Amino acid sequence: MTASTASFAAELPAYEANGFPVSPVQVRIVGAAHVQQEQTTPATTVTVHQASVLTPRKLKTATVTTGSAR
Repeated sequence: MTASTASFAAELPAYEANGFPVSPVQVRIVGAAHVQQEQTTPATTVTVHQASVLTPRKLKTATVTTGSAR
């Protein structure tokens, strides 16, 4: 689970101007008046695929017979 939270920190910051999303290039061209960094909230729900990948697997090994039972 820690790897999934680290991916949010690696994302580029998103900005908004007067409620509309803007890119860092647009901020440099238009100016930084009324520009705020968007507050992104990480997704707390897990999809079915994510749950299947993140759950521990039960490892089943072959049964071994020894001695004259072979």
